[in-house]
Amino acid sequence: MKKGIHPNYGETRVTCTCGNTFLTNSTAENGTIRAEVCSNCHPFYTGKQKILDTGGRVARFEKRYAKAKDAKKK
Repeated sequence: MKKGIHPNYGETRVTCTCGNTFLTNSTAENGTIRAEVCSNCHPFYTGKQKILDTGGRVARFEKRYAKAKDAKKK
């Protein structure tokens, strides 16, 4: 590696909006990173994940797809 062109790589504290903090290594300038979500509060990791069907879009798609499938059979 060339000297003087790479940023310093050191210990960094990551703070989530839920209040969880943990240490990692990063090239962050001030040694801190603020995150919106982490594994402690993300719905995928907490098991609270929901599939949102806004305005019946999935149902409309399935209805259209069924029509196309029927037309293809004929």
